Amino acid sequence: MIRRFPAQPLLALALCLLSLFSLLGPGVPPALAAGLSVSQVSLDPCPSEDIGSQPQLRRPSGASCYVLRGMVSNPGRKPVVDTDVFAQILDASGEPVLQNRSRVGSIGDVPPGDSSFALRLAVPAGTPGPFTFANVKARGFSAPVRTRAGEFDDLLPLEQAVAGG
Repeated sequence: MIRRFPAQPLLALALCLLSLFSLLGPGVPPALAAGLSVSQVSLDPCPSEDIGSQPQLRRPSGASCYVLRGMVSNPGRKPVVDTDVFAQILDASGEPVLQNRSRVGSIGDVPPGDSSFALRLAVPAGTPGPFTFANVKARGFSAPVRTRAGEFDDLLPLEQAVAGG
């Protein structure tokens, strides 16, 4: 004996599931994500007075402190928050400086217009320069996605100087 189920409840269940998947599925555009343009990128050794350079701890087998600086442009009318910077940094031979890593750091909130940023990076000692950059970009959100610290609480002295703190 073949058992038949009424079509209406199955159709209603299918429509509910389809609605749920369309709301949660990967096909939904990231409405909160915002792309920013990055320019004037440079990578220079940390200043000797910067605590991150730690000259007394330098060893040939360790890492060297570098500062990635640049300008980020927010063309919108609202701040972009929780912004991360991504880049492929290459050494003189064209090899990646930061293996298996394109996110180089977080620059926090970016107000409308142009803003400068600085990130401290640990570059493996002995990496041959000069350095070049590819695919430099910044991505943030229109609403916070991370727990918010107090103003300048999570910034090191180098970042505080750039942020005006």
